[in-house]
Amino acid sequence: MLSNLEPELGAVAAHLRRAQRVLFITGAGISADSGLPTYRGINGLYDSQATEEGLDIEDMLSGEMLRRRPDLTWKYLAQIEAACRGAEPNDAHHALSHIESGGTQVLVLTQNIDGLHHAAGSRNLIEIHGNLRRLRCTQCGTREQVESLAGRPLPPVCHGCGALMRPEVVLFGERLDERNLERLHAELVEGFDLVFSIGTTSTFPYIVEPVAWAIRAGVPTVEINPQETQISPYVRYRLPLRAAEAMRALLARSAPGSDEAD
Repeated sequence: MLSNLEPELGAVAAHLRRAQRVLFITGAGISADSGLPTYRGINGLYDSQATEEGLDIEDMLSGEMLRRRPDLTWKYLAQIEAACRGAEPNDAHHALSHIESGGTQVLVLTQNIDGLHHAAGSRNLIEIHGNLRRLRCTQCGTREQVESLAGRPLPPVCHGCGALMRPEVVLFGERLDERNLERLHAELVEGFDLVFSIGTTSTFPYIVEPVAWAIRAGVPTVEINPQETQISPYVRYRLPLRAAEAMRALLARSAPGSDEAD
């Protein structure tokens, strides 16, 4: 497969060598090589539309359900946490951190709540949907970092005041954190030389808009995804690969001393 994509890989690697500012937009597909399946189907839990209670998983993982029946929301949050437990960053996560540590200005905009970009060392990171490992008390605001929910009573309660704890994630029906949106806007105003979309189905407007901005501005765009998405016909380069395989190939071709390609 890589040999068939050699022209595209060479061209993208050349852009990566020259770029001073790069935006990486990532979705569940970048964590697939860490053993985390894509969104609908955490280890096959949500293959069908309805949960065992007869409601859509989006209803169970909504802000309204957390207020009405926190036990049900936390039941499914705990299943997601258990599926993520023990996962480690893969070569794709490490590649983005490596590019940043090499002096390129990198922004990682991720939909993922698994914390793997942070674990890999990415510093300029917007976790637009939050992080499942961070909890906040709904009453007193106390925050807690957790490595595991194993053995903990659910729903979890605050050690200080005994009120309900919630994850610092954006549940369905909730608004995004305005601070993250303002930060993303400021980064886009400053501009990028190269924009990647990696392992995301590109369904949310705030995930598609940076790619659309780049296309309008004439900035090279790259999609890494085995499956086609709504942005596939419009990006300049499309690599139908898994994230780790693609990023390994690009790092090898963009390393100092590698052949220059346009």
